[in-house]
Amino acid sequence: MAEHPHGDPLLSQLATEAINPATSEIDRMAPIDIVRLMNEEDASVAGAVKQQLPEIAQAVEGIAGQLRNGGRLVYVGAGTSGRIGALDAYECPPTFNVSPDMIIGCIAGASTSTTPATDALRDTTGTVAPRDTIDTIDYEDSAEAGANDVAKLAVGRNDVLVGIAASGRTPYVLGAMRYAREQGALTIGIACNRGTPLDQAADIMIAPVVGPEVIAGSTRLKAGTAQKMVLNMLSTGAMILLGKTYGNMMVDMRASNEKLRERAIRIVQMATGLQREQAASALEACDSETKTAILVERSHLTPAQARECLAAHGNRLRAALEAAGPEAGSK
Repeated sequence: MAEHPHGDPLLSQLATEAINPATSEIDRMAPIDIVRLMNEEDASVAGAVKQQLPEIAQAVEGIAGQLRNGGRLVYVGAGTSGRIGALDAYECPPTFNVSPDMIIGCIAGASTSTTPATDALRDTTGTVAPRDTIDTIDYEDSAEAGANDVAKLAVGRNDVLVGIAASGRTPYVLGAMRYAREQGALTIGIACNRGTPLDQAADIMIAPVVGPEVIAGSTRLKAGTAQKMVLNMLSTGAMILLGKTYGNMMVDMRASNEKLRERAIRIVQMATGLQREQAASALEACDSETKTAILVERSHLTPAQARECLAAHGNRLRAALEAAGPEAGSK
């Protein structure tokens, strides 16, 4: 095969790198036409994700199973893909009251943590090190760097590693995936192209093909949106299976600020029929534990007994309510 003029003969074959004929004159358009065209292109993303629902559901089940057994969910990516993974990890602790160590974002060339990346590295003490003080290796292009970062997390057979790469061929992500698979971890790939090297490294492959971007190669657009939609499903679906919701209510959220405290009060109200003041008092009596407060108010259990009942039923509120008796479970 002749050498590609930009050095990579495969780059032009990727759908995410192709020229979009619908937007070839976008630089000549009025603002309203630019945003209308972008909106039209975005409308196709949900359909591309829909085609992958069986694989997404399989991944949700696998993630829930690993987390139930004490494992962790680790997102690995570079650039936009890595930041989207870190964002999902960052949002899970307050939403579902899980440990920050359970869901981790790992970004090429940045911190291995749940915090969104800056253009810096953090050492093990959390100190920010500017890029000019470290090795200038291009982490995205290093499979070894990906494997090393995952090795530092001690990823093993109980864990899940989700490799996110719009192209499906980012070396950093591939290195991390291959290492994780060698350790027996469940590996899940997310790309916006089919038939990529990521397919070979993943136990479950999710590939919503969104086609050429509005701006050629700018995969923070449709590809980024598709990846965010998939990650929403993976983490939320897994948390639902783990009993972090009651119906569609976030009964395991961490009320860490005034907005969330008000939300917790409303949830107790909706689940019990209490007035606001009563719901607030119930939460206070249960150390702001939403699940515990609901179970106490819908049964004759004390807070301590309610916690024991929840623990005995996998911390699933619905199962605990049913176990507490017909009156508790029927409201």
